[in-house]
Amino acid sequence: MLKNLQLSLQFGELANPTERALHRAALPRHSVNRWIRHALELDGEITVRIVDTAEGQALNRDYRHKDYATNVLTFDYTQEPIVTADLVLCAPVVAREATENGKTLQAHYAHLLVHGTLHAQGYDHETSETDAVAMEALETQILAEMGFANPYAA
Repeated sequence: MLKNLQLSLQFGELANPTERALHRAALPRHSVNRWIRHALELDGEITVRIVDTAEGQALNRDYRHKDYATNVLTFDYTQEPIVTADLVLCAPVVAREATENGKTLQAHYAHLLVHGTLHAQGYDHETSETDAVAMEALETQILAEMGFANPYAA
């Protein structure tokens, strides 16, 4: 059963109006809401922020001590009784990865939002190979339920 979600969708500064329009078009609020709700096991309050490379790199450096922009960062605050988290996605990184992997921008965003939502609930793919396989399988299942292809298939 789909869970209730209070969603805040924010767009930070992006390089140019064309880039902003591309990412806004790939992220209609109703779709973002649907993707996250499919991955929630409890009700949630989640902020999704789309950022440029500079903001993404600064956050990754300051909070993970990795000095590069990454595709998605999850800041989880509570896991119960309500999942509360911020998901920060770096638009240029997401766009580059989508192109490199032959995926639509929207499909890649859907995957990363499901991925980040699972992290917000305590799932982790960096703790062990078993955890990574389990998390990937759950992501694949959730995405398939919404009509997306396996994001890990070549």
